[in-house]
Amino acid sequence: MFLMQEADQPSLQLALAIALTCRATDEGHLCLDLDQHAQRTLLPGIDPTLRTPPLDEWRSALLDSGVVGSPGSRQPLVLDDQQRLYLHRYWDYEQRLASALLQRAADPGARVDRVSLSAGLKQLFQPPEGLDTDWQQVAAASALLANLTVISGGPGTGKTSTVVRILALLRQQPGGSALRIGLAAPTGMAAARLQQSIRDAKLRLPLSAEEQEKIPEQASTLHRLLGVTNQGTGFRHHAENPLLLDVLILDEASMVDVALMAKLLDALPSQARLILLGDRDQLASIEAGAVLGDICNGCEGPGTESAATLAQITGQPIEPLPRSDNPLQDRVVLLHHSYRFSAESPIGCLASAINRAEADQAIRLIQRGSAQDELTWLADEAETLALGAAHFAQLGQAIERGDSVEALFEQLHAFRILAALREGPAGVIQLNQGITGRLRAQGAIPQQASWYVGRPVMLTRNDYQLNLYNGETGIVLAHPDGSGELSVAFNGADGAIRWVSPSRLPHCETVYALTVHKSQGSEFQRVLFHLPKQDSPVLCRELVYTAVTRAKQQFSLVGTEAVFKTALLRGMQRQSGLSDRLQRFS
Repeated sequence: MFLMQEADQPSLQLALAIALTCRATDEGHLCLDLDQHAQRTLLPGIDPTLRTPPLDEWRSALLDSGVVGSPGSRQPLVLDDQQRLYLHRYWDYEQRLASALLQRAADPGARVDRVSLSAGLKQLFQPPEGLDTDWQQVAAASALLANLTVISGGPGTGKTSTVVRILALLRQQPGGSALRIGLAAPTGMAAARLQQSIRDAKLRLPLSAEEQEKIPEQASTLHRLLGVTNQGTGFRHHAENPLLLDVLILDEASMVDVALMAKLLDALPSQARLILLGDRDQLASIEAGAVLGDICNGCEGPGTESAATLAQITGQPIEPLPRSDNPLQDRVVLLHHSYRFSAESPIGCLASAINRAEADQAIRLIQRGSAQDELTWLADEAETLALGAAHFAQLGQAIERGDSVEALFEQLHAFRILAALREGPAGVIQLNQGITGRLRAQGAIPQQASWYVGRPVMLTRNDYQLNLYNGETGIVLAHPDGSGELSVAFNGADGAIRWVSPSRLPHCETVYALTVHKSQGSEFQRVLFHLPKQDSPVLCRELVYTAVTRAKQQFSLVGTEAVFKTALLRGMQRQSGLSDRLQRFS
């Protein structure tokens, strides 16, 4: 182990701390909380006498090692005064991000014509029925008044509808037509969905065709926006070569890890507006951190001064809340009302019950349904495989009919099987193999070929040469040039179909089923969520909520009541110092 070789005083305490910290970051934590891990049994059930050291002894051994330093040092490990142990790069990302967020939040931003803003709000927002306060309108006003705005809401709460109005309001401001505006999302699928949503939403605005034309709709992935270098080791845009933007709107912010968010803020000019959209209740990023959750922590509404300003501009009644410990309180707007799901909607009620950790209520809601209902509880894995095979056989029939590639992607996204795990009896690998086997038995796909017409594939690595990124989904089809050669069609964020030879895609896999993590940023008409038969540390409330909210029309669950209930009662807790750092730096 390199760090042990570099240590002035290597010790078992140091080796243990290094191993646990590396494991913690692999599991998505930014740091290792020594206080939580001190005097813990390392091998419960095997050797109860083998324990981690007492906190003071452990801390002293680490600080004496020569490779652990206090904040601001250059040692490869950093131990702060809250007993959080970081790999240096993650401590650095957290520091940079906290500092950049606070600096941006404190900046009042460009001058805004408040008379024009109030008039624009009245033009673009209709009084909502049955709501005392139109929080979409409040969010739009906040986005124009500040350099940092975070808009968090569940599915159907109108985040994209709000954004398209923000774009229109920006254009209406003096000098607004010259603003350089960027739209981005973490994945290609999320970028494509953002782009299509804006394209559709702006047509519904009470604006002339000329005014609608001025609203940008082109979205890109974060990697494309930042400009990945040819070697894939860095970005072309950074603090010394910033993005040429005045406004950046980032959708699906919960998917962005601490490293990428820190690099994004490094590259964004300090005077540019940053608008983050997301759902704080969703799963955190696959990589380390829970950035959106940490930003929104303790933020339930504006304080007195901000509430008064927003009420004056919007004409909306806004009840101020006591000052939060989070200095970003006035920069976070929460959207609670769902326009997609009514108060009686089973999916909406289920998502709410999950968020409140009301496991028994969530179970009752699903168990009430039948196979034709919005919610249904299915028996076992055989039903998962049968439904998956039936859907993808229909995709094959659509290909044989000669349906357009765009229609094929709609068919692909009409239904998806989600799983909590990648490996194991209920993981996506086994589910994909099971569906493949059924399709072969039915004669729907070839018996032996690994590449065949109708195979849905997902990239598992970024390909910077092709500008294709981890998580992007394609369909194997005959190339349209009539050669008969197989090619993979990808539906780009710009709506254009790209064709790539399978020989250029060594890092992809069949995706009849995918993990919930990989499904973030996507929506499907119908979702089947397949739980493992045994509990797993991966299972948590946020994962189930994310799976449920991928569904627009129907959600089906396969799994035991016991495992489902255990997951709902377990919240995801990622060890991080970002919330604390924001409070301390303010």
